[in-house]
Amino acid sequence: MAVQWKKIGLFTLVVFMLYVIITDPAKAADYVQIGFEAVSDAARSIGDFMTWVANGGKD
Repeated sequence: MAVQWKKIGLFTLVVFMLYVIITDPAKAADYVQIGFEAVSDAARSIGDFMTWVANGGKD
């Protein structure tokens, strides 16, 4: 039963994404940019943490 809900949720998400892209491409591009910035910030934070750990936890 959970698999059906997962498929329905994924289908709904894809339809919503297509709707946003078709109706307002500029806003869709903004959403993509926000997503990439979030991933980039997360990767930078993980890198900073790993550098801190490699230095023995010292600033």
